[in-house]
Amino acid sequence: MSMVNAPYGLKPVKRADGMAYAGATSQYLIDPAGASTNIYNGQVVNLNSSGYLVLSTGTGADGTTNSLPGSGTLTGSLGVFVGCEYVNAQGQLIFAQYYPTGYVAPTGTSIKAYVVDDPNVLFQAQLDGSVAQTAIGTNTFFAAAQSTSTGNIPNGNSTSALESTVVTTTAAFRIVSIVSAPGDTYGEVLVKFNPGYHSLTNAVGV
Repeated sequence: MSMVNAPYGLKPVKRADGMAYAGATSQYLIDPAGASTNIYNGQVVNLNSSGYLVLSTGTGADGTTNSLPGSGTLTGSLGVFVGCEYVNAQGQLIFAQYYPTGYVAPTGTSIKAYVVDDPNVLFQAQLDGSVAQTAIGTNTFFAAAQSTSTGNIPNGNSTSALESTVVTTTAAFRIVSIVSAPGDTYGEVLVKFNPGYHSLTNAVGV
């Protein structure tokens, strides 16, 4: 039941081709000098021009000013962040649910992020309102831009919801199916990155 407003970003569930999602991720580096935001599990991320992973700050509401990753140019995001590993000041290897803003890697070490970057994965997400059957096949986007504060530090998870006012115009995510019960106050859906909003389906480089 989704009667409580408790969004969690995007959670990988299955593949669009019917195959089971087996938990596959790819590793990318976060700048060892530190990133400028927290990055929470379930948040959409992208590579910057230096080749490091950063938080995507566009809502994906369109392909121009609100495009992904957020620069005003639609180059697409890389996927969804699901954790990281780094060495702390005591020399211990830490596996973390989220990346804490500004953390600098000790000399000679790196900060490795795990990202679900397969453009064929379907993600479950909560909307910021109810959803009707007619929403299947329409598009949605983040109800508010992701930021360093759109997450829960104690559990490390995103708190971002998708927009319940769906559109048929260009936007970041296609609603594939509805997973919540009819009448739920906050609908839950399965979505997929639309072509171009995922960097692996976009011909423009970063």
